[in-house]
Amino acid sequence: MNLTQKILNDHLVSGTPKAGEEVSIRIDQTLTQDSTGTMAYLQFEAMGIGRVKTRRSVAYIDHNTLQTGFENADDHQYIQSVAKKHGIYCSKPGNGICHQVHLERFGVPGMTLLGSDSHTPTGGGIGMLAIGAGGLDVAVAMGGGAYYLTYPKVVEIRLTGKLPYAVAAKDIILEVLRRLSVKGGVGKVMEYTGEGVRSLTVPERATIANMGAELGATTSVFPSDEVTRAFLKAQGREGDFRELSADEGAEYDETVQICLDELEPLVARPHMPDNVETVKNVGPIKVDQVFIGSCTNSSYQDMMRVARILKGKTVHPDVSLVIGPGSKQVLTMLAKNGALADMLGAGARILESACGPCIGMGQSPKTNAVSVRTNNRNFYARSGTASAGIYLTSCETAAVTALTGVLTDPRTLDIDLTVDQPALFEINDNLVIPPAAEGREDEVEVVRGPNIKPFPLGHDLEDSVRGRVLLKMEDNITTDHIMPSNAKLLPFRSNIPHLSDFCLTPVDETFPARAKAEKGGILVAGANYGQGSSREHAALVPLYLGIRAVAAKSFARIHQANLINNGILPLSFAEESDYDRIDQGDELSLPGIRAAIEAGRDELELRNETKQESYWVKMPLTERQKGMILAGGLINFIRTQG
Repeated sequence: MNLTQKILNDHLVSGTPKAGEEVSIRIDQTLTQDSTGTMAYLQFEAMGIGRVKTRRSVAYIDHNTLQTGFENADDHQYIQSVAKKHGIYCSKPGNGICHQVHLERFGVPGMTLLGSDSHTPTGGGIGMLAIGAGGLDVAVAMGGGAYYLTYPKVVEIRLTGKLPYAVAAKDIILEVLRRLSVKGGVGKVMEYTGEGVRSLTVPERATIANMGAELGATTSVFPSDEVTRAFLKAQGREGDFRELSADEGAEYDETVQICLDELEPLVARPHMPDNVETVKNVGPIKVDQVFIGSCTNSSYQDMMRVARILKGKTVHPDVSLVIGPGSKQVLTMLAKNGALADMLGAGARILESACGPCIGMGQSPKTNAVSVRTNNRNFYARSGTASAGIYLTSCETAAVTALTGVLTDPRTLDIDLTVDQPALFEINDNLVIPPAAEGREDEVEVVRGPNIKPFPLGHDLEDSVRGRVLLKMEDNITTDHIMPSNAKLLPFRSNIPHLSDFCLTPVDETFPARAKAEKGGILVAGANYGQGSSREHAALVPLYLGIRAVAAKSFARIHQANLINNGILPLSFAEESDYDRIDQGDELSLPGIRAAIEAGRDELELRNETKQESYWVKMPLTERQKGMILAGGLINFIRTQG
């Protein structure tokens, strides 16, 4: 077996381990972050389960750290108190980005990790099967429920050779994206093999696994080997090490071979992570801002290379350079060894260890700016400035660009970029709050601020569904389009009524008002609808607005699951050309939809009452998903099961 199959089969609860079949797996660990976590814990409480049943669950506060009012602070207090009551560890603000900290302090090779953040696959860097999901799926896993997924195809990414000077792990994943696209990983796991893997450190592997989310992949995974052991030993956790790799001669559904020796510095141009070209070919475009950080590139190794490049130099006068170390551990070590002083001396602005600019939480660029960033996504308007162009690069490319003021190939450097892993990382977990001891949960009071509102629940599916097409959208609509997540809106993640006024406004500013006036309706979209963040709000807010169905050419994995979890019908056109036949404002209906689903029909009639014509749409559901759709969502379905 390959490594993916080994871990999946070791955790199999139900189903046949065959590509395309639905299976359920046992989840060992969960993580949440505060942007999605507040809702996940509200849903967990609604299930009435006293204490989590996982081997380890951690609540991170790393997204909503810009506190311009009471809302974020109130949510932080709620998360810390609800975590303490229910057996969950809480990583406080300032301790770091969830994926970086989890890699450092909690991840265990061979375990399964389910996180309410799409970049949870970062854990694949140490041999975990780490999967991003909606908050409700994570809440169910915390309660001891299995996680359901389609058994994936496994793609071997075989790495040969060794990275040349100033070419980075970020360039590897950009090359994979260039070849496979943002849709190339749907229904698949990317498994990295070959001699080239041995030359990559755990942080470099984590960078690649992290950004595998941009492929649409279920997850990415690396073997757990002596490199993994050395990393865990330096973290004081050698006891967590377990050697894991594919069997000799293991079979894969596809193989992609990348010769590391042949790679050169790459850049993803606006507004998609797969819009990749060489830095050399893009040329010396003028740059206004550089951001180095995010869960993709904020490790100790990344930061030390940046400090080496900046030492004794000065940032270009036209560039604003901001740097966000990924964790308190990294920031402390930079402060102690002098690297932080080198960054400050060059003119860098140092941010707290949090997500920050990657999600538009501060440091939005100026009008029409060019911003070079080391994060993982460059979706339209995600930075907080719709007119800005975001270019994704490695830390090495970003750092030298900050000095020159134009996009620059880092191979022009003449600096030793070798960074050895410390024998022992700085270990201080005093910002991780342990849960109450078992049996003492009743002593903990859960604190709820006025910004926390009830979340919407669906209702039983009607015999037939009818509604107007409120919005027709193009391909690659992201969850940032559906539910923007900038600094102004993130404080309201627990307030669905407030967020409803901003749903899909990047596509059409009139949508919320029209949806409320119509009391709901239907959405039509192109391919890959709902790509990007795992945020469940991209389903919850449309549910609140009365959206009953989305008809699209295709859906991103996590968002499709979130729609089903909330009782919204995800309909895929059997003939993609039918998308062109529907106009915004058309009245659509699904006659006899309930009976059709009860009968197990995968193809359904979507009738255009305005044009008096019909189309076939597909909605293949498992028995469990069928129950969820009929009940109006997962929580309602759980309640019907007793």
